[in-house]
Formats: sequence, C-alpha cells, structure tokens
Amino acid sequence: MAKINTQHSYPGMHRLSVRTPDEDIERIGNGCIRTHSLCEDASSELQGVISVEGRHVSESQTSSFTGSGAMARLSRFVLSVRSWATRHTHHEDQRPDSFLERIRGPELIEVSSRQSNIRSFLGIRERPGGVNRKKKDIFVIDPSSNIYYNWLTIIAAPVFYNWCMLVCRACFDELQVDHVKLWLFLDYISDVIYVLDMFVRFRTGFLEQGLLVQDEKKLRDHYTKTLQFKLDVLSLLPTDLAYLKLGLNYPELRFNRLLRISRLFEFFDRTETRTNYPNMFRIGNLVLYILIIIHWNACIYFAISKLIGFGTDSWVYPNVSIPEYGRLSRKYIYSLYWSTLTLTTIGETPPPVKDEEYLFVVIDFLVGVLIFATIVGNVGSMISNMNASRAEFQAKVDSIKQYMHFRKVTKDLEARVIKWFDYLWTNKKTVDEKEVLKNLPDKLKAEIAINVHLDTLKKVRIFQDCEAGLLIELVLKLKPTVFSPGDYICKKGDIGREMYIIKEGKLAVVADDGITQFVVLSDGSYFGEISILNIKGSKSGNRRTANIRSIGYSDLFCLSKDDLMEALTEYPEAKKALEEKGRQILMKDNLIDEEAAKAGADPKDLEEKIERLETALDTLQTRFARLLAEYTSSQQKVKQRLASVETRVKKYGSGTLSVGETEAEKPEEEKKQ
Repeated sequence: MAKINTQHSYPGMHRLSVRTPDEDIERIGNGCIRTHSLCEDASSELQGVISVEGRHVSESQTSSFTGSGAMARLSRFVLSVRSWATRHTHHEDQRPDSFLERIRGPELIEVSSRQSNIRSFLGIRERPGGVNRKKKDIFVIDPSSNIYYNWLTIIAAPVFYNWCMLVCRACFDELQVDHVKLWLFLDYISDVIYVLDMFVRFRTGFLEQGLLVQDEKKLRDHYTKTLQFKLDVLSLLPTDLAYLKLGLNYPELRFNRLLRISRLFEFFDRTETRTNYPNMFRIGNLVLYILIIIHWNACIYFAISKLIGFGTDSWVYPNVSIPEYGRLSRKYIYSLYWSTLTLTTIGETPPPVKDEEYLFVVIDFLVGVLIFATIVGNVGSMISNMNASRAEFQAKVDSIKQYMHFRKVTKDLEARVIKWFDYLWTNKKTVDEKEVLKNLPDKLKAEIAINVHLDTLKKVRIFQDCEAGLLIELVLKLKPTVFSPGDYICKKGDIGREMYIIKEGKLAVVADDGITQFVVLSDGSYFGEISILNIKGSKSGNRRTANIRSIGYSDLFCLSKDDLMEALTEYPEAKKALEEKGRQILMKDNLIDEEAAKAGADPKDLEEKIERLETALDTLQTRFARLLAEYTSSQQKVKQRLASVETRVKKYGSGTLSVGETEAEKPEEEKKQ
C-alpha cells in the first residue's frame, strides 16, 4: 500500500532566519530594524509557509485536518490575529510637519539609553564573565514633564488641607468633635499621598552634565542627602498614635504634617511659569498668603481667649454661654474679623488688658505692618508690569503727536498716523520681536519664527524647497512692516533695496495713475526680488518694474538686499533658482536683453568681487603691518638687553656680573615682600 508523504522540503527562501543577538543590536543601532521588525519577520515566515502549503495542498487531501494542512490554517489564524492586534494597538503617530522637520532636525538619542533599550527589546541577559545580562529598567520622572507637574497638583491638595484645617480643628473644639470620622478619613488619605510623594521623590531625576540621571543609586543618594528628605521623614512620623492614649480630639498632634510646605511652594512656582497670566496669578497667590496668615491669626486669637477665659475682659472673645456667641460660625467669623482689623492696622478693636494680650497685639501690629507694606509693594509692581507695554506704547504715540504738532503737520496726515498706531495696538502688533527673543539662540529664534509665521511661509515658493540652513538665515533676517491703506510699497523706477513677503492683507499692482489695478496680491505672495538680485541682462537694472499699493492695512515681511545676498553667498544653488525665476519674469515682460544675458560675467559682478578682494587685501595688509611693527619692537628690545649684558660682562667679568645680579635681585624681592 502506497504511503502518503506529508512532509515537504521547503525552498531555502522560506527557511526561518537565525541571527545572533550582537547582529541584532548592531542592526537596530544603525536604524535597520524597526521596533516591530520581529513580528514582521515572523509574519513573513508564516506567509512563506502558507504559500508553500497552498501549492502542496492538492497533493494530499488527507492532510486537511492533520499535518501540514493544520499548519497552514494555524498560520492564517496567527496572521489574522496579528493584523487585528496591530490595527487596535499600534496607532500611527501624527506625522510631523516636514516644513518644521527641516528646521528642527533629528532628535537626539542618548547613547547609553539606546543600547539599554535595544537589549531590553531583544530580551538579552547580561551575565558575569562576558555573558550578557538584562539590565533592570526603572521609571524616572523628568522634573520638567507634565507628569511631574500633575503630581505636584495632587500633593499640593493635602498640604493645603493640613495648613488650613489642622490649626482650625485644634482651636475650635466643636469643629473637631462633630466631624471626627470625616477628619480621620481625610487625614489618612493625605498620609497615603505623603507616602507616595516620597516614592515620587526617589524616582525624580536631576540633570548631571546636561543629561537626566536615571541611575537608581544616584537618585536615592541625591534625595537622601538633602534637607528635604529629613523634613519629609519628620512629616510622616506617626505622632497621631498618641490618639490611643489622649483621644481623637487632639489634631495638634499632626502638626508635623505641615513640614511638607515646600511642595506647595514648588507647585505655585511651576504654575507661575506655565500660566499665560502670570501677573494675575501673582496677585491671587499674594491674596491667598494673606488670607492664610489672617486665618492662622484668628485661630490663635481664639485659642488665647480660651486659655485666658472667655468674657473675662473686654479684649478676649465674649462669653460662649451667651447663645449669640456660642455658635461655631460666630466664633470663627468674630475671630476672623478681629484678625483682619488688627493685621491691616485699621484698629477699632477693644484694647488689651493683660500683659500677654499686649504682647500678642504688638506682634500682630508688626506682622500687620509687614503685610501692608508687602501688599502695597507687590500689587504696585504687578500693576506696573501689567501696564508696562501700554505705557511704553502710549509714550511713543505722545512723542509723535508732540512732534507733529510742533512741525505743524497737516490734519489729514496726523489722522493717518494716529489710525496707524491704533491699528497696531488693536491687532497687538506693537511687540518688538527682536527685543523679546534676543536672549534665545538663533536655532530657537528660527523655530519660533517659523511656528508663528508657518501658514504664511508655507505659501512662499522660495521657502518650500530651500535648504534648512538658508531657511534659518532668511527667517531670522525678516523684518515685519505694516502699511496703511493707500500707501505705496514701491513705485516703478525706484531703486530696489528690499523684497517683500505678504503675511496678511491685500496689495494691488496698479498703473501709473494709481487707480487701474492689474492684479491683486494676497497672503504668501512675494515681490521685489528682481530688483535686488542684479539679474544679468535686465533692462531695468536694480530699478522697480511695477507700482504696488496697499489696499487696506497690510502686514508684510521685509528682506533687505544686503541680508539676502549675505544669506545666498553660501547657497549658490538657491541663488541660481531665484535668478532663473526672475529671468523668466523679465523675459515674459520683455525686460531682459538676451545678448547681454548670454554674454560673459556681468561687469558689475566683477567690480563687486574686485571691491571685496581689495577690501580683504587692505585688511590683511593692516594686520601684517601691525604684526611687523610688533616684531620690530620686540627685536629692538632684545638687542638692547643683549647690548647691556655684553657691556656688563666686559666691565665686571662673568663672576662679578652674577654676584651683582643676585644682589640686585634681593632688594626687589624685599620690596615684593
């Protein structure tokens, strides 16, 4: 009976490939393997198996449920599961803007972390004796990340709760006794968050040589050596175990929880740097500090009144046996009212009677004076900062108004100038971008400029295909300019010294009468490059070839001829492309002399090059003359010294000279001492 052969020899191209871990590391480090390449390798092998099985299925129908047929169906099932998982778990990230990518460049990857990530991805274990061992990865929080800031928001809540409620519960007995279960729940929830905060601090990274430290031992040592670690430990001491002996009505046992106040200050500092309204936040923060001080002072006043005795004199809190003054709300509000009057130095409070009352009021008055001075100083500076830009802008407007009035400028022109200033202020275009961004490096300046003006720059064909370096230089040299309705940007025949890019607004190419419009230019259009490129054979030379007028208010970018030529010096290809485009425009308008264009180098260009060479030669000659003068001077000094030495040798001899020199050196040393 013939046997059915269920085994097949697969071609070599479908054999499972085997690679060593070192090869994988090298290929991944060189960017040859993507993160999901292993899955793709496996799927490709399975697809190969399926294709082979499909060709051999007809050879044996008996293997449809066993052997190779089952293998094919299993392979198809694995592929379908993998494709489903890929669709639902691996979402493609949003593709970055290629326009920005050319400026930003590839992101830096830390070399050490890259190797560790590669090894952890492959599951390679590093063992002693040259054998690889898998390194344990730890979770490290970057202090500048959103995760860290979100955690600060969480930890700030229990810290603020303890600072507000512990002193209030300790002074007002009814508040503590009537809500014991609520306070216990909130207290121990805050304790849990405090404990988690210590774990977060152990995993908070810090910068060392500009890199985020991710070593567990360094992070632990860095935190444990700080004063904050000791305060955090003290804030978690279980002092409330004394509840077992004293009872639950002693919340002052938990005052050590107040030592975590630094977290609240850190949250306020980071919020101030992140908010878009820092001045408003500073004012709110100042008011919050004042309210907390008044709150604490009110609680202390009530505690002193309780210690002295309610109603014993006119200064302390009235007798609580009176129903009107026995309510909890009246106790707190009366104390808060007394504290506010005292700390704001308004007065109108009952005078103290006993010595301890006098001492407390004196301290309160001193604190109140400091608070009042702080309020006046901070609020005044904040208001000044909030109105600084408006005051500076108004000063410019006032100076121009005075100048126009002194020079007797016409009313029509004066109105146009005032309207132009109003437009700048209304549309928030009064900011001097160079002054604001002067402290940033050029790379960040270029990125900010491109992000701000991205929509406009994308429409400009001159920027779409140019190199990243040229793009950075050109963007940094752009100067924003605003034109009023009816203003001429350029007139036909004027000498061209700038080119313009329209950011916002509409410009019209008009006839000599200024009314007939040939074409309207809108956002992203640019003009004026022909007159500043010095195109060979141009009949107009560096003169403007059209009249361009602003229809309404127009916001333009201006690029001067010197800046453009300086940028194009290092990018000849971009210069050729611009010249070719300008040449085509001139040929279309019949404004180019083809014979002169086909001729050799433009004499003007040669003259400019010769002038540059002469300038460079003059600079070199000046430097050479300076070096020659220094050399001659030093040579003369050396000759004079040698002549003096020869004279002494001839007169005294070598031995006498050495003795004389030592004796001459001694007084000099004594003078130095």
